[in-house]
Amino acid sequence: MRDGELKERLQEVHTSNHRVYGARKIWRELDRQGHAVARCTVERLMRELGITGAVRGKRVITAIPGGPAERAPDLVDRNFIASAPNRCWVADFTHVKTWSATVYVAFVVDTFSRRIVGWSAATVKETVFVLDALEVAVRQRDRDQHPVRSGELTHHSDAGSRYASFKLAEHLNAADTAASIDSAGDAYDNALTESTIGLYKTESTKPQRPRKSLSQVELATAEWVDWYNHRRLHGEIGHVPPVEYEANHYMESAKLQVTATT
Repeated sequence: MRDGELKERLQEVHTSNHRVYGARKIWRELDRQGHAVARCTVERLMRELGITGAVRGKRVITAIPGGPAERAPDLVDRNFIASAPNRCWVADFTHVKTWSATVYVAFVVDTFSRRIVGWSAATVKETVFVLDALEVAVRQRDRDQHPVRSGELTHHSDAGSRYASFKLAEHLNAADTAASIDSAGDAYDNALTESTIGLYKTESTKPQRPRKSLSQVELATAEWVDWYNHRRLHGEIGHVPPVEYEANHYMESAKLQVTATT
């Protein structure tokens, strides 16, 4: 009887999370919901139900070196730990095959919480579409009432020509944001964004769910980003969603300020 009840809850968790959760994530989510169950039990029941988590595919390199021109230094040096939101954003893009064209999707991720703060999609690999993702990130933080403060943010990316462009550098300089660029073709120097894109490719753009057009990719990406930010559990931040992790940070910061003034 207990197995029957758990199977229903396990199936619900798996279905409501894009059918990508494996045993570890399902076990964590059941615990968050107040259902104490051993991980080995979750693994056994998943086998009986015939469900599995998503498995990542091979990484595709999209960065094209920006050439020998002088570019920004690597200010991050593979240290993707930030003390607060809006201290370090990492950016990269990937491609999605559709029936009509190849769609390029750019992401901006806050290293503090792993939250995707901005993204954009286009059918051409021009600098403007990575700039759009950055602008979306800035507007999102404004809506959250936690705007980016002048001089506090570092924007890190790979050495691809779109991110090493003069236009992006000019934009970052105008916003008093420090530009940081890794060494060309080294995935480890931008590992956090590579990991996020790997999840996106695995969990949102599976071959069994082909997209027909740019608009379908945008819709699927919007749905996935919303789930990723608000409901997906992330082991790197204590098995909570990024938005919850940031909310906890601001709550603790407010408590410390009250304590300091009393």
